[in-house]
Amino acid sequence: MQRQHRGGPAAHRVRTAGLVLLCGHLLFVGWLTLRPLSVPWVSPANLRPFASVHADLAAGPQAALEGIGGGLALLAPLGVLLPMAVGRVTSRLGSWARTVLAGAMISLGIELVQPAVPGQVANVDALLLNTTGVALAHLLCYPALRARLRTAHRKDLARVRVRRPDDENRGATPRTTGVGIAP
Repeated sequence: MQRQHRGGPAAHRVRTAGLVLLCGHLLFVGWLTLRPLSVPWVSPANLRPFASVHADLAAGPQAALEGIGGGLALLAPLGVLLPMAVGRVTSRLGSWARTVLAGAMISLGIELVQPAVPGQVANVDALLLNTTGVALAHLLCYPALRARLRTAHRKDLARVRVRRPDDENRGATPRTTGVGIAP
């Protein structure tokens, strides 16, 4: 009987490292986005797509870099960490779709909780920028990660398939003869 492996030691190390880094990054993002801020006033929630992006662009290149770049970079590591934590080598499109959907759901969860935190407001542009950052990071980094996972998987399979020298000399599996039924 042949066992189905989800990976050997290398795949487990990659998956474990991915899970640890993913948890650490999500804790950092939670602390950064959901901590209370003491500010004298808070702007209203932005529910109009690209309104804050246009405002950042109008405020100059420094504000655009901070606002747009920060939105893209906040959840971008999820584009690599989510496939790494899963540890399965799948099709590029399937992995991209799952990763982007998971990144969008995490960003949506943050944006839904933010209005309950003092000094934080919901912004639909943050949701769009965070999801775009996850998608871009996955497109840029997943091919290298996929190649590394495939190499580790092949090495693990090669270790499992070690044959003994007497395997070829054993011959066919013995069969029992049919026994008739007594009358």
